[in-house]
Amino acid sequence: MAKQIPERESDIQATIRDYLRWTGWYVVRHHQTLGSHVGLADLQAIKDGQVLMIEVKTRRGRQSQDQLEFEREWTEHGGIYIVARSVEDVQKAIAERAWKTIRGREPHATSDNTS
Repeated sequence: MAKQIPERESDIQATIRDYLRWTGWYVVRHHQTLGSHVGLADLQAIKDGQVLMIEVKTRRGRQSQDQLEFEREWTEHGGIYIVARSVEDVQKAIAERAWKTIRGREPHATSDNTS
């Protein structure tokens, strides 16, 4: 049985950062140090006036209370916040946001639930 390579948050961050830069986003990686804003997202990206905050997690990773509070504050002020476990999560969030911007409303939800 082959040994599975551990998933590292730093590898996921690098993949997301590289993808965003490749697609024209300006990306900054935030380092949590003494004096940093507590709960600040890992990555910040801007393109065409849209600013994204991206908290990167592994499959099993969970946001801390400080990160949840930062997300709440950021989104209450109209910011876009993404919790990403892969580059695909970021692609999906950007595509959904583009639909909202173009249509001026939320994308149609697809659901198997019938009420």
